[in-house]
Amino acid sequence: MKAAQVNEHESATDRITARVPQSTRSIIERAAAIYGATINQFIVQAAVERANEVLQSIESIKLSTRDAKIFLNALANPPQPNENLLDAVCAHSRLVDSRE
Repeated sequence: MKAAQVNEHESATDRITARVPQSTRSIIERAAAIYGATINQFIVQAAVERANEVLQSIESIKLSTRDAKIFLNALANPPQPNENLLDAVCAHSRLVDSRE
């Protein structure tokens, strides 16, 4: 999945507000100044980056080298379908209208 980007050319119409302690605001102001951005730009960019991290951690599967090899081998050399799978295919054929 492609990471979301903050598009500075897109018209901003929605508003998000938050109440924070003064100490939190001071930290954000200092960081934004060092980053060379306004407080709003800094907060939005930081929120988008964190949101992308959260989404990526949920939407991606990480395998060990061993598990990746097993998975790739199963794709390259699939096992013969067992009785349960064959029954499921038959049930699917009966229950789902094929649209070819």
